Amino acid sequence: MDLSFGIGFALPMALGLAALGSGLGLGKAVEGAMNAIGRQPEAAGKLFVPFVIGCALIEALTIYALVVFFAGQGALNATIEAAKVVGSGG
Repeated sequence: MDLSFGIGFALPMALGLAALGSGLGLGKAVEGAMNAIGRQPEAAGKLFVPFVIGCALIEALTIYALVVFFAGQGALNATIEAAKVVGSGG
């Protein structure tokens, strides 16, 4: 097993973990907001903006993970191609 296999395996796993964490975080945020609105329906207007901002920040972390995934895939592909050129002697 070489380094490119390890990185190629770790990148999608890390993206999956980021998506799982984002889903759990969004679920907890929605749960908290719905519980608060259920207890105090008149506070729904005050809860909406912080809730949406929090959800946007949670999603931004997942998008950062996706960007890192694609950057890592690009770097991995470039490294593999460079190793092929060096290995072939030319």
